[in-house]
Amino acid sequence: MDKRKKNLLWQAPLLLFLVVGTIFIIRQQQNMPYQHHNGMIFGTTYSVTYQCADNLQADIEERMKEVDQTMSMFNPQSTISRINRSEDIEVSDMFLDVFHRAMQISSDTDGAFDITVAPLVNAWGFGFHGASVSPSRQQVDSLREIVGWQKVKIEGRRVVKENPHLMLDCSAIAKGYGVDHVAALLESRGIKNFMVEIGGEVITRGISPKRLPWKIGVVKPTDDTLATLQEYQTILNITDRAMATSGNYRNFYYRGGKKYAHTIDPLTGYPVQHNILSATVLADDCATADAYATAFMVMGLERAKQLLERHKELMAYIIYSDQQGQLSTWFSPSLSAAE
Repeated sequence: MDKRKKNLLWQAPLLLFLVVGTIFIIRQQQNMPYQHHNGMIFGTTYSVTYQCADNLQADIEERMKEVDQTMSMFNPQSTISRINRSEDIEVSDMFLDVFHRAMQISSDTDGAFDITVAPLVNAWGFGFHGASVSPSRQQVDSLREIVGWQKVKIEGRRVVKENPHLMLDCSAIAKGYGVDHVAALLESRGIKNFMVEIGGEVITRGISPKRLPWKIGVVKPTDDTLATLQEYQTILNITDRAMATSGNYRNFYYRGGKKYAHTIDPLTGYPVQHNILSATVLADDCATADAYATAFMVMGLERAKQLLERHKELMAYIIYSDQQGQLSTWFSPSLSAAE
């Protein structure tokens, strides 16, 4: 028997072993269970589903607590709360990451997204400090003096504010960042199939427990302060994507026969009054999706479309009220939507 035939006879069992081993590993992965965890964080709910033999809930919640300790305005000992009290502290890498990303998106949206808007949000009764009456024009103008993303910067590891009364509010990016932070943990453990959701902000990878692409519903924007209505406007395929939605249909109040919604325009100091009811943004990471969804609520439909022309990596599904007062939708041409 020549040498070539001997090599083939020797290689055949090895090749068969590799094929059988690969099939075995694939079947083991397919049969691996999905873990499901639910709870409360950041004053809202969270839900995490992932395919893994191990229960990682303690590690997942520890990741979320790290974000809470950094960016929660409701936690008096958080980094952002201490900065708002003008304490002299050095900030963490996490805070720096969120801050620089927020500044970049603020610049990109001409200030429609602005993490210094907290005093105005509080004045209108939507922040961590309540308000019993709508602020006067003089009060709004006074507060605008201490609002503006260009009035705060980082020097080394310290936050420098032009005015000590300036306050930071990362609530329009923190949930999305928390989603990304948990997703990074799961990916670091080699998990390929998962969904992380915090307060409606979502990121997915791989396939769902049904062995199908992940599908997430966009809630129909019906006035619902108790969040009891869950009628979906559409279902989106968002496998290997992040999604965030911002809307004015849950956090609002009526005063003097006029509706005041929680989205505050940092430039005017007043709640937005245009016709967008909700903005859903899809991006590679959830912090980015979260921030742009808020920005689009401030910018309005036409300005949002113009920004999306510059950012082909972003996709959006926007629900608005047309001239007849009927619900209408607009979505990015690249977005596959089943209405």
